[in-house]
Amino acid sequence: MPIPLSTHLEAPDAEDRRLSYGEAINEAMAIALEVFPTAYVIGLGAPDPAGIFGTTLGLTETFGKERVLDMPISENAVTGVVLGSAIDGMRPILTHQRLDFALDSIEQIVNQAAKWHYMFGGRMTAPLVIRMVVGRGWGQGPQHSQSLQSWFAHVPGLKVVMPALPADAKGLLLSAVADPNPVIVIEHRWLHNIEGPVPEGDYRSPLGEPRIIVEGTDATITATSYMTVEALRAAELLQLEGISTEVIDVRTLNPLDDSLILESVRKTGRLVVADTGWTSCGFAGEIVARVSEKAFDALKSAPRRVASPDAPTPTSQKLTDGYYPRAIDIAQAIGGVLGRLLPDLTDSMRQETPLDVPDTLFRGPF
Repeated sequence: MPIPLSTHLEAPDAEDRRLSYGEAINEAMAIALEVFPTAYVIGLGAPDPAGIFGTTLGLTETFGKERVLDMPISENAVTGVVLGSAIDGMRPILTHQRLDFALDSIEQIVNQAAKWHYMFGGRMTAPLVIRMVVGRGWGQGPQHSQSLQSWFAHVPGLKVVMPALPADAKGLLLSAVADPNPVIVIEHRWLHNIEGPVPEGDYRSPLGEPRIIVEGTDATITATSYMTVEALRAAELLQLEGISTEVIDVRTLNPLDDSLILESVRKTGRLVVADTGWTSCGFAGEIVARVSEKAFDALKSAPRRVASPDAPTPTSQKLTDGYYPRAIDIAQAIGGVLGRLLPDLTDSMRQETPLDVPDTLFRGPF
Protein backbone atom coordinates (compact mmCIF):
# COMPACT_ATOMS: atom_id res chain seq x y z
CA MET A 1 0.00 0.00 0.00
CA PRO A 2 1.28 3.52 -0.71
CA ILE A 3 1.86 5.92 2.12
CA PRO A 4 -1.52 7.68 2.61
CA LEU A 5 -2.08 11.37 2.09
CA SER A 6 -0.37 13.14 4.93
CA THR A 7 -2.32 14.85 7.65
CA HIS A 8 0.04 17.74 6.93
CA LEU A 9 -2.08 18.60 3.89
CA GLU A 10 -3.72 21.11 6.16
CA ALA A 11 -3.66 24.89 6.00
CA PRO A 12 -2.50 26.54 9.24
CA ASP A 13 -5.31 28.20 11.19
CA ALA A 14 -7.93 26.72 8.85
CA GLU A 15 -11.30 25.85 10.34
CA ASP A 16 -12.50 22.29 10.89
CA ARG A 17 -14.89 22.44 7.93
CA ARG A 18 -13.49 20.16 5.21
CA LEU A 19 -13.96 20.49 1.47
CA SER A 20 -12.39 18.84 -1.52
CA TYR A 21 -10.00 20.87 -3.64
CA GLY A 22 -12.65 21.04 -6.39
CA GLU A 23 -15.35 22.13 -3.96
CA ALA A 24 -13.04 24.85 -2.65
CA ILE A 25 -12.61 26.20 -6.19
CA ASN A 26 -16.37 26.11 -6.71
CA GLU A 27 -16.94 28.02 -3.48
CA ALA A 28 -14.28 30.58 -4.41
CA MET A 29 -15.99 31.33 -7.73
CA ALA A 30 -19.39 31.63 -6.06
CA ILE A 31 -17.96 34.13 -3.56
CA ALA A 32 -16.19 36.02 -6.37
CA LEU A 33 -19.47 36.35 -8.26
CA GLU A 34 -21.09 37.71 -5.10
CA VAL A 35 -18.29 40.07 -4.06
CA PHE A 36 -17.47 41.45 -7.51
CA PRO A 37 -20.60 42.50 -9.45
CA THR A 38 -18.62 42.64 -12.71
CA ALA A 39 -17.14 39.14 -12.35
CA TYR A 40 -18.28 36.34 -14.62
CA VAL A 41 -17.26 32.74 -15.36
CA ILE A 42 -16.67 31.44 -18.88
CA GLY A 43 -15.24 28.18 -20.14
CA LEU A 44 -15.86 25.14 -22.28
CA GLY A 45 -18.39 23.16 -20.26
CA ALA A 46 -18.84 25.71 -17.48
CA PRO A 47 -22.69 25.34 -17.47
CA ASP A 48 -22.45 21.62 -18.32
CA PRO A 49 -23.76 18.99 -15.85
CA ALA A 50 -20.15 17.82 -15.35
CA GLY A 51 -19.17 21.41 -14.46
CA ILE A 52 -15.46 21.28 -15.42
CA PHE A 53 -14.56 18.46 -13.02
CA GLY A 54 -17.29 19.71 -10.68
CA THR A 55 -15.71 23.12 -10.10
CA THR A 56 -18.54 25.11 -11.70
CA LEU A 57 -21.52 23.02 -10.51
CA GLY A 58 -24.52 25.06 -9.37
CA LEU A 59 -23.15 28.42 -10.49
CA THR A 60 -25.56 28.76 -13.41
CA GLU A 61 -28.56 28.04 -11.19
CA THR A 62 -27.44 30.63 -8.63
CA PHE A 63 -26.10 33.42 -10.83
CA GLY A 64 -27.79 32.88 -14.18
CA LYS A 65 -26.66 32.25 -17.73
CA GLU A 66 -25.50 35.84 -18.18
CA ARG A 67 -22.70 35.35 -15.63
CA VAL A 68 -21.82 31.68 -16.22
CA LEU A 69 -21.17 31.12 -19.90
CA ASP A 70 -20.14 28.30 -22.17
CA MET A 71 -17.65 29.08 -24.94
CA PRO A 72 -16.94 27.90 -28.48
CA ILE A 73 -13.80 25.90 -29.19
CA SER A 74 -11.99 29.04 -30.30
CA GLU A 75 -9.55 29.75 -27.51
CA ASN A 76 -7.69 32.63 -29.12
CA ALA A 77 -10.85 34.54 -29.99
CA VAL A 78 -12.49 33.94 -26.61
CA THR A 79 -9.36 35.03 -24.73
CA GLY A 80 -9.37 38.22 -26.77
CA VAL A 81 -13.02 38.80 -25.90
CA VAL A 82 -12.52 38.30 -22.16
CA LEU A 83 -9.38 40.45 -22.20
CA GLY A 84 -11.36 43.22 -23.87
CA SER A 85 -14.04 42.93 -21.21
CA ALA A 86 -11.39 43.05 -18.46
CA ILE A 87 -9.91 46.22 -19.90
CA ASP A 88 -13.43 47.64 -19.92
CA GLY A 89 -13.94 46.96 -16.20
CA MET A 90 -15.19 43.37 -16.01
CA ARG A 91 -13.48 40.59 -13.99
CA PRO A 92 -13.64 37.43 -16.12
CA ILE A 93 -12.66 33.97 -14.88
CA LEU A 94 -11.79 31.97 -17.98
CA THR A 95 -11.23 28.22 -17.68
CA HIS A 96 -9.38 25.87 -20.03
CA GLN A 97 -10.01 22.19 -19.23
CA ARG A 98 -6.44 21.51 -20.32
CA LEU A 99 -3.49 23.87 -20.15
CA ASP A 100 -2.62 22.61 -23.63
CA PHE A 101 -5.80 24.22 -25.02
CA ALA A 102 -4.67 27.62 -23.74
CA LEU A 103 -1.68 27.47 -26.09
CA ASP A 104 -4.00 28.45 -28.93
CA SER A 105 -4.42 31.79 -27.14
CA ILE A 106 -0.79 32.40 -26.26
CA GLU A 107 -0.64 35.60 -28.33
CA GLN A 108 -3.52 37.15 -26.38
CA ILE A 109 -2.04 36.07 -23.05
CA VAL A 110 1.62 36.93 -23.60
CA ASN A 111 1.58 39.79 -26.11
CA GLN A 112 -1.59 41.52 -24.93
CA ALA A 113 -2.79 40.73 -21.40
CA ALA A 114 0.66 40.54 -19.82
CA LYS A 115 1.78 43.85 -21.36
CA TRP A 116 -1.30 46.02 -20.87
CA HIS A 117 -0.49 47.52 -17.46
CA TYR A 118 3.11 48.24 -18.49
CA MET A 119 2.39 49.69 -21.93
CA PHE A 120 0.02 52.28 -20.49
CA GLY A 121 2.33 53.40 -17.70
CA GLY A 122 0.38 51.66 -14.96
CA ARG A 123 -2.78 53.65 -15.68
CA MET A 124 -4.73 50.75 -17.20
CA THR A 125 -5.36 47.30 -15.77
CA ALA A 126 -6.60 43.95 -17.06
CA PRO A 127 -8.12 42.00 -14.12
CA LEU A 128 -8.25 38.66 -15.93
CA VAL A 129 -8.04 35.20 -14.33
CA ILE A 130 -7.27 32.20 -16.51
CA ARG A 131 -7.67 28.78 -14.93
CA MET A 132 -5.69 25.99 -16.61
CA VAL A 133 -5.91 22.32 -15.64
CA VAL A 134 -2.90 20.03 -15.87
CA GLY A 135 -2.69 16.33 -15.11
CA ARG A 136 -1.42 13.00 -16.24
CA GLY A 137 -2.37 9.38 -16.68
CA TRP A 138 -5.50 7.81 -18.14
CA GLY A 139 -3.99 7.94 -21.62
CA GLN A 140 -4.04 11.73 -21.92
CA GLY A 141 -0.71 11.66 -23.68
CA PRO A 142 1.65 14.31 -25.05
CA GLN A 143 -0.99 16.83 -26.19
CA HIS A 144 -3.15 16.82 -23.06
CA SER A 145 -0.85 16.58 -20.05
CA GLN A 146 1.90 19.17 -20.34
CA SER A 147 2.91 21.15 -17.26
CA LEU A 148 4.08 24.40 -18.85
CA GLN A 149 3.99 26.65 -15.80
CA SER A 150 7.57 27.80 -16.36
CA TRP A 151 6.49 29.30 -19.72
CA PHE A 152 3.96 31.56 -18.08
CA ALA A 153 6.08 32.32 -15.00
CA HIS A 154 8.83 33.49 -17.37
CA VAL A 155 6.65 36.30 -18.78
CA PRO A 156 6.77 39.67 -16.95
CA GLY A 157 3.26 40.89 -16.27
CA LEU A 158 1.75 37.47 -15.57
CA LYS A 159 1.23 36.22 -12.04
CA VAL A 160 1.21 32.41 -11.82
CA VAL A 161 -0.15 30.33 -8.94
CA MET A 162 -0.28 26.55 -8.42
CA PRO A 163 -2.21 25.74 -5.22
CA ALA A 164 -1.71 22.32 -3.64
CA LEU A 165 -4.03 22.60 -0.61
CA PRO A 166 -7.82 22.95 -0.76
CA ALA A 167 -7.60 26.08 1.40
CA ASP A 168 -5.18 27.66 -1.08
CA ALA A 169 -7.26 26.50 -4.04
CA LYS A 170 -9.93 28.81 -2.64
CA GLY A 171 -7.71 31.50 -1.18
CA LEU A 172 -5.41 31.95 -4.16
CA LEU A 173 -8.28 31.98 -6.64
CA LEU A 174 -10.06 34.73 -4.70
CA SER A 175 -6.82 36.71 -4.50
CA ALA A 176 -6.40 36.24 -8.24
CA VAL A 177 -9.87 37.58 -8.99
CA ALA A 178 -9.22 40.60 -6.76
CA ASP A 179 -5.89 41.33 -8.44
CA PRO A 180 -5.96 44.22 -10.94
CA ASN A 181 -3.89 42.35 -13.54
CA PRO A 182 -3.70 38.90 -15.20
CA VAL A 183 -3.27 35.83 -13.02
CA ILE A 184 -2.76 32.30 -14.34
CA VAL A 185 -4.19 29.71 -11.93
CA ILE A 186 -2.88 26.21 -12.69
CA GLU A 187 -4.71 23.28 -11.06
CA HIS A 188 -3.50 19.70 -11.12
CA ARG A 189 -6.33 17.28 -11.91
CA TRP A 190 -5.04 14.77 -9.34
CA LEU A 191 -5.74 17.31 -6.58
CA HIS A 192 -9.43 17.91 -7.27
CA ASN A 193 -10.63 15.18 -4.87
CA ILE A 194 -8.09 15.76 -2.11
CA GLU A 195 -9.86 16.97 1.04
CA GLY A 196 -8.74 19.41 3.71
CA PRO A 197 -9.95 22.21 5.98
CA VAL A 198 -11.13 25.32 4.16
CA PRO A 199 -12.10 28.56 5.93
CA GLU A 200 -15.55 29.97 5.26
CA GLY A 201 -16.28 33.31 3.66
CA ASP A 202 -14.05 35.56 1.58
CA TYR A 203 -10.78 33.85 2.52
CA ARG A 204 -7.69 34.92 0.55
CA SER A 205 -4.19 33.43 0.45
CA PRO A 206 -1.43 35.97 -0.22
CA LEU A 207 0.10 35.93 -3.69
CA GLY A 208 3.86 35.43 -3.79
CA GLU A 209 4.41 33.71 -0.44
CA PRO A 210 5.50 30.06 -0.06
CA ARG A 211 4.38 28.08 2.97
CA ILE A 212 6.21 25.60 5.20
CA ILE A 213 3.96 22.56 5.55
CA VAL A 214 6.34 20.34 7.53
CA GLU A 215 9.30 21.57 9.56
CA GLY A 216 12.57 19.66 9.45
CA THR A 217 16.29 19.94 10.04
CA ASP A 218 18.22 17.63 7.68
CA ALA A 219 17.12 18.76 4.21
CA THR A 220 14.64 21.04 2.44
CA ILE A 221 12.13 19.85 -0.15
CA THR A 222 10.60 22.68 -2.17
CA ALA A 223 7.63 21.52 -4.25
CA THR A 224 4.95 22.75 -6.62
CA SER A 225 1.34 21.63 -7.09
CA TYR A 226 0.78 17.85 -6.95
CA MET A 227 4.46 17.24 -6.24
CA THR A 228 3.78 18.76 -2.81
CA VAL A 229 1.71 15.64 -2.07
CA GLU A 230 4.54 13.40 -3.26
CA ALA A 231 6.97 15.46 -1.15
CA LEU A 232 4.86 14.87 1.95
CA ARG A 233 4.77 11.14 1.26
CA ALA A 234 8.55 11.18 0.81
CA ALA A 235 8.98 13.10 4.08
CA GLU A 236 6.94 10.48 5.96
CA LEU A 237 8.95 7.68 4.40
CA LEU A 238 12.25 9.38 5.22
CA GLN A 239 11.15 9.89 8.80
CA LEU A 240 11.13 6.10 9.16
CA GLU A 241 14.83 6.24 8.24
CA GLY A 242 15.51 8.91 10.87
CA ILE A 243 15.73 11.75 8.32
CA SER A 244 13.96 15.04 9.11
CA THR A 245 12.90 17.00 6.02
CA GLU A 246 11.33 20.43 5.75
CA VAL A 247 8.62 20.60 3.07
CA ILE A 248 7.80 23.93 1.43
CA ASP A 249 4.82 24.43 -0.87
CA VAL A 250 5.77 27.17 -3.35
CA ARG A 251 2.12 28.15 -4.08
CA THR A 252 3.05 31.15 -6.28
CA LEU A 253 5.64 30.85 -9.04
CA ASN A 254 5.56 34.52 -10.06
CA PRO A 255 5.96 36.73 -8.13
CA LEU A 256 7.96 34.69 -5.64
CA ASP A 257 9.34 35.89 -2.32
CA ASP A 258 12.18 33.37 -1.91
CA SER A 259 13.21 34.47 1.59
CA LEU A 260 11.41 31.54 3.27
CA ILE A 261 13.15 29.03 0.98
CA LEU A 262 16.54 30.64 1.57
CA GLU A 263 15.99 30.64 5.32
CA SER A 264 15.12 26.94 5.24
CA VAL A 265 18.20 26.03 3.18
CA ARG A 266 20.41 28.04 5.52
CA LYS A 267 19.01 25.88 8.34
CA THR A 268 19.23 22.47 6.63
CA GLY A 269 22.10 23.03 4.19
CA ARG A 270 20.52 20.77 1.56
CA LEU A 271 17.89 21.23 -1.14
CA VAL A 272 15.74 19.05 -3.38
CA VAL A 273 13.19 20.74 -5.67
CA ALA A 274 10.21 18.75 -6.95
CA ASP A 275 8.20 20.13 -9.88
CA THR A 276 5.57 18.75 -12.25
CA GLY A 277 7.26 20.28 -15.30
CA TRP A 278 10.24 19.17 -17.35
CA THR A 279 13.72 19.19 -15.89
CA SER A 280 15.63 21.36 -18.38
CA CYS A 281 14.81 25.08 -18.24
CA GLY A 282 12.01 24.34 -15.77
CA PHE A 283 10.84 26.01 -12.57
CA ALA A 284 12.87 23.63 -10.41
CA GLY A 285 15.99 25.10 -12.02
CA GLU A 286 14.82 28.60 -11.04
CA ILE A 287 14.71 27.62 -7.37
CA VAL A 288 18.12 25.94 -7.58
CA ALA A 289 19.56 29.07 -9.25
CA ARG A 290 18.17 31.42 -6.59
CA VAL A 291 19.50 29.30 -3.74
CA SER A 292 22.89 28.95 -5.45
CA GLU A 293 23.12 32.71 -5.97
CA LYS A 294 21.88 33.81 -2.56
CA ALA A 295 22.74 31.02 -0.13
CA PHE A 296 25.63 29.15 -1.73
CA ASP A 297 27.74 29.35 1.43
CA ALA A 298 25.01 27.46 3.34
CA LEU A 299 24.90 24.49 0.96
CA LYS A 300 26.53 21.30 2.23
CA SER A 301 25.93 19.47 -1.07
CA ALA A 302 24.77 20.25 -4.59
CA PRO A 303 20.99 20.82 -4.91
CA ARG A 304 18.96 18.29 -6.90
CA ARG A 305 15.92 18.59 -9.17
CA VAL A 306 13.14 15.99 -9.29
CA ALA A 307 11.05 16.68 -12.37
CA SER A 308 9.84 15.04 -15.57
CA PRO A 309 12.43 13.80 -18.08
CA ASP A 310 13.02 15.84 -21.22
CA ALA A 311 10.68 13.85 -23.43
CA PRO A 312 7.01 14.22 -24.45
CA THR A 313 4.54 12.94 -21.87
CA PRO A 314 3.53 9.31 -22.59
CA THR A 315 0.12 7.76 -23.20
CA SER A 316 0.50 4.15 -22.08
CA GLN A 317 0.57 3.03 -18.45
CA LYS A 318 3.83 1.15 -18.98
CA LEU A 319 5.63 4.27 -20.18
CA THR A 320 3.95 6.36 -17.49
CA ASP A 321 5.52 4.16 -14.81
CA GLY A 322 9.01 5.12 -15.88
CA TYR A 323 8.28 8.71 -16.80
CA TYR A 324 6.67 10.57 -13.91
CA PRO A 325 8.64 11.13 -10.69
CA ARG A 326 7.03 10.04 -7.43
CA ALA A 327 7.72 10.15 -3.71
CA ILE A 328 10.31 7.39 -4.01
CA ASP A 329 12.34 9.56 -6.40
CA ILE A 330 12.21 12.52 -4.00
CA ALA A 331 13.28 10.28 -1.13
CA GLN A 332 16.22 8.91 -3.10
CA ALA A 333 17.24 12.48 -4.05
CA ILE A 334 17.24 13.40 -0.36
CA GLY A 335 19.44 10.39 0.28
CA GLY A 336 21.75 11.70 -2.42
CA VAL A 337 22.15 15.19 -0.96
CA LEU A 338 22.75 13.62 2.46
CA GLY A 339 25.32 11.23 1.05
CA ARG A 340 23.34 8.28 2.36
CA LEU A 341 22.49 5.08 0.51
CA LEU A 342 18.89 4.43 1.47
CA PRO A 343 17.43 0.92 1.49
CA ASP A 344 15.22 -0.27 -1.36
CA LEU A 345 12.01 1.71 -0.85
CA THR A 346 10.01 0.06 -3.62
CA ASP A 347 7.92 -2.15 -1.34
CA SER A 348 7.15 0.79 0.95
CA MET A 349 5.77 2.79 -1.98
CA ARG A 350 3.94 -0.05 -3.75
CA GLN A 351 0.38 0.86 -4.74
CA GLU A 352 -2.59 -1.24 -5.76
CA THR A 353 -4.05 1.26 -8.21
CA PRO A 354 -2.62 1.56 -11.74
CA LEU A 355 0.57 3.57 -11.80
CA ASP A 356 -1.05 6.45 -13.71
CA VAL A 357 -3.68 6.82 -10.96
CA PRO A 358 -2.45 8.54 -7.77
CA ASP A 359 -4.68 6.86 -5.20
CA THR A 360 -8.23 5.70 -4.55
CA LEU A 361 -9.46 9.29 -4.20
CA PHE A 362 -8.92 9.93 -7.90
CA ARG A 363 -11.91 9.63 -10.21
CA GLY A 364 -11.11 9.69 -13.92
CA PRO A 365 -10.76 9.38 -16.75
CA PHE A 366 -10.36 13.11 -17.27
